Amino acid sequence: MSDKNTNQNVSVCASHEVKIDNFSRTTLSVDSKFLEYMSNNWGAVPSEPATVHEVAPYAAARRAKVSRKFAAKRLVIAAGIMKQRANDTFYMFRPHTSFTHLTGWGANAAPGAVLVFDPVASCAISEDTATTADDVAGAAAQCDSMQHTVTLYFAESATRYSKEFFDNSEVGEFWIGAKPSLKQVSTALGLNCKPIAEFQSTADDVTLDNAALAEFLDELRLVKDDYEIAQMQLAVNATGRGFDEVINNLDSAVTAERGERVVEVMFHKHARTAGNWEGYDTIAAAGAHACTLHWITNDGPVKEGELLLLDAGVEVESLYTADITRTVPISGRFNEIQKKVYETVLEAADAAHKVARPGIKFHEVHDAAMAVIAEKVKQWGFLPDNPDPELPYHRRYMVHGTCHHLGIDVHDCAQARREMYYNAILEPGMVFTIEPGLYFHPGDLTVPEEFWGIGVRIEDDIVVTEDGSRNLSAHIPRTVAEVEAWVQSGRK
Repeated sequence: MSDKNTNQNVSVCASHEVKIDNFSRTTLSVDSKFLEYMSNNWGAVPSEPATVHEVAPYAAARRAKVSRKFAAKRLVIAAGIMKQRANDTFYMFRPHTSFTHLTGWGANAAPGAVLVFDPVASCAISEDTATTADDVAGAAAQCDSMQHTVTLYFAESATRYSKEFFDNSEVGEFWIGAKPSLKQVSTALGLNCKPIAEFQSTADDVTLDNAALAEFLDELRLVKDDYEIAQMQLAVNATGRGFDEVINNLDSAVTAERGERVVEVMFHKHARTAGNWEGYDTIAAAGAHACTLHWITNDGPVKEGELLLLDAGVEVESLYTADITRTVPISGRFNEIQKKVYETVLEAADAAHKVARPGIKFHEVHDAAMAVIAEKVKQWGFLPDNPDPELPYHRRYMVHGTCHHLGIDVHDCAQARREMYYNAILEPGMVFTIEPGLYFHPGDLTVPEEFWGIGVRIEDDIVVTEDGSRNLSAHIPRTVAEVEAWVQSGRK
């Protein structure tokens, strides 16, 4: 990494900022003569013409719903600021989920940007329920009569004719390259854009730390529109190709001391080339590590004869992410106990898929999967003598839920009310996971030793349709025969 030559870097977002003081480091002396020299003799550089992004009308329809709900209130939706990793190095910026949902601005969003809803004196808007492509055009037209004027404020990158061009490593194009201008972003997203310097907060602003606003914005994402579902399918498809990348490189993982890291890196390589990043930390859990639900250390070996549980998802440029899990036999064949556990988990997953349809409650999908798990655990004799009928003994081997909503956040809509989530009636357009599992920790004296260290999870992403549901990830091998053939093909 080159040595930054700034005296001080500043990240600004609304009313708070991060300041990094580098005064003691080697810095460039900037006087008026050098500034004049650096600001001249630059030729024109062709730029891409601004075009309207396909997300624009969908985001406009979402903003209309927010405007109607919070009429007469000034709303400030901040993208957030860059998070410091060490001194003057930062993590890759990712905007707040609600900011992206309401603007359509994804991976290329500017740190410190804010979306502001300013109420207008008098205005009327009809009920907006646009969730399909056919309704979007009408919804976008309604936005002309919103109860707010909406403005996107952000800092443009510093061009060649400014001191910051070469003197500020956060905004200077010498350091970060050219970024879209206010005009380009305005055209792409269909938003009025202004410099961040013109933004002024007030004591009456309703911001993302407001419980009512946060709750509404999360519930707004419970039902996905056509654009979102298409982005989810892109993310799932990219994730499937990433799983292929891992399977095709299992040999290198087996021979490495920390084979789980090889698996993680193979998926990361694909996530960065096919999308923006992973949607969450990859779980590459081999052997008994698969029994640790959120195993992200990924420093263990990948051994022949054991299972590999891979839980990973590609986040595409729009920031929508997949969340897929497959459990595969590293040698290419399940042994009898592994197969027994795997087929039970698959049966539970299929039972959940079968009941997922409009009109049932969200938790009923989980209930269907758990009924299979409970029955199998009972058949296998894992219940104690004289069991307490009130105790869910099977939960010892699957403590997590079967489903969670999915979207820009991997655990999407987390601030929605319980009656809108766990107890909600399923509607077309809802996207969520189905991910039952069984985990038998080493040393668990309630099960035979031959089960110890076996962890299996099968996770798919589904969308509720008008008459049922569709598995977005059905093309990724799921059955015993498919998975064994998949691994064997990759290890040739």
